Amino acid sequence: MKYIEPHGHMVSRTTDDYQKMAMAGCEAICEPAFWAGYDRASVQGFYDYFRQLTEYEPARAAKFGIPHFCWLCINPKESEDAGFAREVLSLIPEFIDNPTVLGIGEIGLNKNTKNELAIFEEHVEIAKKYDQPILIHTPHLEDKLKGTKLIIDALKNAQVDSSRVVIDHVEEHTAGLVLDNGFWAGMTLYPESKCTPARAVDILENFGMENIWMNSACDWGVSDPLAVVKTALEMGKRKYDKDTVERVIYDNPKSFLENCPNFKI
Repeated sequence: MKYIEPHGHMVSRTTDDYQKMAMAGCEAICEPAFWAGYDRASVQGFYDYFRQLTEYEPARAAKFGIPHFCWLCINPKESEDAGFAREVLSLIPEFIDNPTVLGIGEIGLNKNTKNELAIFEEHVEIAKKYDQPILIHTPHLEDKLKGTKLIIDALKNAQVDSSRVVIDHVEEHTAGLVLDNGFWAGMTLYPESKCTPARAVDILENFGMENIWMNSACDWGVSDPLAVVKTALEMGKRKYDKDTVERVIYDNPKSFLENCPNFKI
């Protein structure tokens, strides 16, 4: 089968993962900027991280025949210090024209604080200024519904084109809210949290298969870079035909990512 991994943090993965993904049929990997597992101590740390995303990872993925793309931002976890965050935001224009950059992301909220929301809104303004699509992180657990509502309200206030925004990490209580407001929805597949393959297919069955993608969000925690493939196998077990499976794991993410001028596979 062929598929797209629309959200994977490959800087935290080994070359063995690239090899396995290539063998499984991965046609492209998209890597949002995110937390390093610790708070970075300097703006220079982010500068080096953006270089890693735009220079090193594309070269590493290319060794296995997979195009690698990325998104740029300072993540919600490190946005509480607004002054520091704004210094990081000032770096983005230097990298935004890189040929593998897709847009701004994954921005959003972590604990739904005032400072996080302010930096989120400033990211949105950068996306509007440079005509960039947006990938959004929603909070975890009990903060998810509140955070998703705050994010949608902020996007509406900024008059952002909802068809160029994907709101990720949706679950049963937020998927309908995201889709009904015209945004794309992303489902994250984690072995121990978020969506298992069976739960993800249940969500597809309840909310439909339009304007939605699935991703592994594989990172430094308990995660699986082949989660999208394993969920496709779950769809097969439920007797979905090959065309339907391919639509979800390949056509859907490709359709959204074609909002990004640099996305070509």
